[in-house]
Amino acid sequence: MPKITPFHLAIPVYNLERARAFYRDVLNCPEGRSSDQWVDFDLFGHQLVIHHKEGEANASKDSNPVDGHDVPIPHFGVVLEWEQWEQLADKLKNLEIQFIIEPYIRFLGKPGEQATMFFLDTEGNALEFKAFKDIGQLFAK
Repeated sequence: MPKITPFHLAIPVYNLERARAFYRDVLNCPEGRSSDQWVDFDLFGHQLVIHHKEGEANASKDSNPVDGHDVPIPHFGVVLEWEQWEQLADKLKNLEIQFIIEPYIRFLGKPGEQATMFFLDTEGNALEFKAFKDIGQLFAK
């Protein structure tokens, strides 16, 4: 089984309070340290820092085809436990979050089979959340 090491990621946000509410209330990320320019979050055991940036949100239109879907680039996210992924997918559907790629099973019946979904945060950052029934498939070829 792969060893998972927490990562640190810093992203730009254009409206700090709107982004703070999204990560805190929609994704249920506990808030850590903060200032008037940035906020730390616990993103499923990883450190995410949102940093205020002047300007306006501008979602990237770049993508690559993967399993019949246009996967946005750049994007970031987390590999969750299967039940966590299902619960998050249900919550996001109930909140009527607009998905870039609706929750589905990618690479069905093939190495690396996984549940995945893509959506944007309030600032145009593309997020992917995925899960594996067999975490040993994380890097399967």
